Amino acid sequence: MNEYDSERIAGILSSLSMKRAENGEIPDIYIVNTCAVREKSEEKLFSFLGRIKELKKKKRVIIGVTGCVSQVEREKIFQRAPYVDFVLGPHAYKEIPRILEEIEKKEKVIDVRWRKEYQEIEKGPLRESPFSAYITVMEGCNKFCSFCIVPFARGREISRSMENILKEAKELAEKGYKEIQFLGQNIDAYKDPDSGAGLAELLKKASEIEGIEWIRFITSHPKDIDEKFILSIKELEKVTKYIHLPAQAGSNSVLERMRRGYTREEFIEKVNMIRSHIPNISIGTDIIVGFPGETEEEFEDTLRLLEEVRFDNLYSFKYSPRKGTLASRMKDDVPKQVKIERLIKVQELQKRIQLEKNKSFVGKIIKVLVTGSSKKDPSIYAGRDEGNRVVNFRASKNLMGEFAQVFIEEGTPHSLKGVWVEDKV
Repeated sequence: MNEYDSERIAGILSSLSMKRAENGEIPDIYIVNTCAVREKSEEKLFSFLGRIKELKKKKRVIIGVTGCVSQVEREKIFQRAPYVDFVLGPHAYKEIPRILEEIEKKEKVIDVRWRKEYQEIEKGPLRESPFSAYITVMEGCNKFCSFCIVPFARGREISRSMENILKEAKELAEKGYKEIQFLGQNIDAYKDPDSGAGLAELLKKASEIEGIEWIRFITSHPKDIDEKFILSIKELEKVTKYIHLPAQAGSNSVLERMRRGYTREEFIEKVNMIRSHIPNISIGTDIIVGFPGETEEEFEDTLRLLEEVRFDNLYSFKYSPRKGTLASRMKDDVPKQVKIERLIKVQELQKRIQLEKNKSFVGKIIKVLVTGSSKKDPSIYAGRDEGNRVVNFRASKNLMGEFAQVFIEEGTPHSLKGVWVEDKV
């Protein structure tokens, strides 16, 4: 979501006849887009701002901070970094042209107002990739899990018009894009504000767009995924068979303190239901260790969940309190070193599981969208398969932006390695 927001901001600036500063060139405007999911990201922001303030000693540089930290910290950013010129929340990017004019008239500008409707921006994003593109379909979340800053940083759920989403997708197809990825903090909650149609209908209509071959979507909430939705996407060939389903923990007591709205048993039941209808589907998840009050036994429940479900990929984090959340009022009583040790155990277990799963692909041919190449060796390409696995492979032809059939020769914990089938002797 943050990458896409940065592309949107870059698109706005380019519409004002601006261009990206080259490496080594001091920019006229420097915008730092932020994430507030973890405490560490906030500290990184102020450390980074401290480095770029030196630019102002060399020329008149406008420095702005946008994104979730802006929404949460607001005026405090000016207090800690008085050289910052403007602070914008996630709902205010459309106001950038006006704000840049205002900065010429007064010292500081701040806009962290919530909007009740999705803010469409006339100028499209300045995209990083010419092959694969993000499209926001909804923002915010109404779940209010006890650890999560999203409702405070992104606001309540706001769905974007399906008409505008499909319009953007069609424009991408006309430009040669092969893949789109729909984004939403709680994407299962998407509802077209005009018709009330949900995510399944959106995926169906997007699948009818000629030129788009793969459609991905993130992130799903386990409580909201149901059999009707899974059956609806089962037959949509363009919808990739990957689903990100954050478990967060494997202990019922921790899940209750997290206010996740499901039990361990219900989560496993959802996973089994999904796999029963789509056997070849890949499932990713998120895990938090060291949540307030987490005992050794509760942590072991999380390890047992990973062993039982055997996720295809995993993002794991040490708990850190986020101001304003319910959990921030709980005692953060798991020692830092214990959190580190538990995180290592989770990652080592998942590493073993992924190695075993990835080794099962050796000798198989899989379809990959090629999105990158090695700077050191131009014959080495990279991309992802339908299951969101990273694939690195050798090829004698420039395959950037193309779908390639790759023969897998090796499976590692974090990627697959192989050779383009037409080069295999």
